[in-house]
Amino acid sequence: MASPRQTMSRLSLAVTAVALLVGCGSQAGPKAPPGVSQKTFEQQLAEAANVSAADFPAPKGRTARDMARQMLSGNSVGFATSVLVPGTQRLAFGVLDRANRFVYGKTAVYVSPSPDARAEGPFPAPADTLVTRPAFRSQTAASETSPIAAIYAAQVPFKRSGLYDVLVVTRRGSRLLGAGARVTVRPDTPIPGLGERPPAIDTDTVQGAGGNIGSIDTRIPHASELHKVSLRDVLGRKPTVLLFATPQLCQSRVCGPVVDIELQMKDEFGDKLAWIHEEVYRRNKVSDGLRSQLRAFHLQTEPWLFTIDRSGRIRARMEGSFGVNAFHDAIEAALRAS
Repeated sequence: MASPRQTMSRLSLAVTAVALLVGCGSQAGPKAPPGVSQKTFEQQLAEAANVSAADFPAPKGRTARDMARQMLSGNSVGFATSVLVPGTQRLAFGVLDRANRFVYGKTAVYVSPSPDARAEGPFPAPADTLVTRPAFRSQTAASETSPIAAIYAAQVPFKRSGLYDVLVVTRRGSRLLGAGARVTVRPDTPIPGLGERPPAIDTDTVQGAGGNIGSIDTRIPHASELHKVSLRDVLGRKPTVLLFATPQLCQSRVCGPVVDIELQMKDEFGDKLAWIHEEVYRRNKVSDGLRSQLRAFHLQTEPWLFTIDRSGRIRARMEGSFGVNAFHDAIEAALRAS
């Protein structure tokens, strides 16, 4: 299985090649891609965000292969999640059609341990917007020139470790469009999980960098307000948002938007939480490898989000890509437990 950095990079490159415009203007909202009316496109985005299991057929004992035969082929899926372990996991992804255009519509996921095993699902995968309000958009934001306006995510139960066949299905009118892929569920992971205490590390601050914000923040313009405190100083004392991402060096083109989303969340929640953004690569050079902070968390990909309650325990953990609604829910989880 490819890493989320690889799969989302392929999605980004494919869509850039056809110059798909699905971003959000200051007032007009997302723009339709070529060949699709604005009204139709806005309807697709609205439907993509509002989905339930009832929108899709129940397996009723059918195998994954049988379920796939009911779907029209042609779509492909790129996962933004690489770390999966037994239990209910967040599976984030984007969907492309044959013309390498992002597909938006009601979407759900079916899974099975093999094509001839019984399929489980459907697990709804609502699309979550990556587009922030204009005041919080950087030069790397999801905007008029960005190919990715939203990310799908489903909560999928994996009973045990191993390979799983995944069928991603998007509804367009009466048609069901399928995209098949496989994921690997590991027996476990050393990455800190829900209810656990993260390592009490020093994250980069403006003061620690001697005022050289550019050395610890690749966002343009810089977000100095996300580099005021170190995790070690607030852990166990204040609810905290910790985001690992690199806007300028991100391979998946979703790291810029997630930092922008953190800034928008900070504007909403204010000093109820401590706000931390940690860059990914040493000296902001990919060739220099990962920063020590990521190694302490056993992270090999980016972006990653952790929200931590007042007692110092992780209440939400997300990898790969996450939109405004998911980010908001992660913050609420930390505050509820504080």
